[in-house]
Amino acid sequence: MAIMKLILAGILALGQILSPVGAWITNFGEAAFFDEWSAEDEFTADCYVELEKKPGEDFVVLNLADVQLDDDELYEQVGIDSMAHVAKVIEDTKPDLITLSGDNAWGTITYLELIKLVDSYGIPWGAVMGNHDGQGCISEFWAAYHLAEAENSVFKFGPEGMGYGNYVINITENGKIIHSIYMLDTHNNREYETDNGTIGGYDHLWDNQMDWYKWCVEGTNALAGYPVQSTVIMHIPVYEYYDAWHSVATGIDEANGKLGVIETYTDEAYGRRGESGGHPPVNNGFFSLCKELGSTKDMIVGHDHDNDYSIVYQGIRLTYAVKTGYGCYFTNDMLGATTLSIHSDGTTTVKQNHYAITADGWVALD
Repeated sequence: MAIMKLILAGILALGQILSPVGAWITNFGEAAFFDEWSAEDEFTADCYVELEKKPGEDFVVLNLADVQLDDDELYEQVGIDSMAHVAKVIEDTKPDLITLSGDNAWGTITYLELIKLVDSYGIPWGAVMGNHDGQGCISEFWAAYHLAEAENSVFKFGPEGMGYGNYVINITENGKIIHSIYMLDTHNNREYETDNGTIGGYDHLWDNQMDWYKWCVEGTNALAGYPVQSTVIMHIPVYEYYDAWHSVATGIDEANGKLGVIETYTDEAYGRRGESGGHPPVNNGFFSLCKELGSTKDMIVGHDHDNDYSIVYQGIRLTYAVKTGYGCYFTNDMLGATTLSIHSDGTTTVKQNHYAITADGWVALD
């Protein structure tokens, strides 16, 4: 039955499946979908997406992490429950913005169905690419095209030569910029040249992306006339997530490779580390750049499904977003979503929201 549903869905979605191909041909390739950018350009209101915050109310960002279903799972119970999970956390949190921090789906039909579900709520939403986006479907461009074309999506391809989906969302209140959200593509895998030879590992932000980020931060501050606090949402963590855990976490299990739970719960350090973490083997300096510029106070990443810790490290909160749904590997009591509440003064509060499925459906644990 699930196979028949998948075949039928594929037939019905054929026009959607092929539409990026037609757009690619019509525009003579991908280049037309990207922005041209130079560090000499002026930063203007055309350089970002603007969303208005209601005065006196927090602006709530709901992040969905690593939904990562494939087409074989979509109409099985694992897929049905996962999509219900996505719906439940959206309905519970009633966010002003929905973000997806990468590894969104592993299949052509699943990608379309996930976009359709998230878009159906009429809430602005945006995504970044994970290292698995584009796998299991036609291409990464195909996935980016559909993310950009959805009615309520704020996804932008971004500057050319930086991957897919690098863009800025500025939150305003009474027309005043109070917070920026940087959506950044951390790519897939790469080889690094080191003193010990060539090593392989996860990729991260490229030099031109960091130049662009700096340009955006400085441009936003100049446009606003004051320093604007910001959040970075990306898929692969910076190396400092590892440093933060080993510097700050207490009560950890030495025999298990320093995995465990932060036993001394504070506002600045909480959560669990169930796996060592998929950061790049070489530090690209992005965290140091963020410290230098002083704008970014939050980083939210996905990628490592069995981590949900959040630690303030050297003035920046490093948060692993809670994994959403059953796609790929997971731990049962570490499923849910993450919310970022932006206050009127531009400061933020991060909350990890855990869910469990029962006979009555998904219920919140926190």
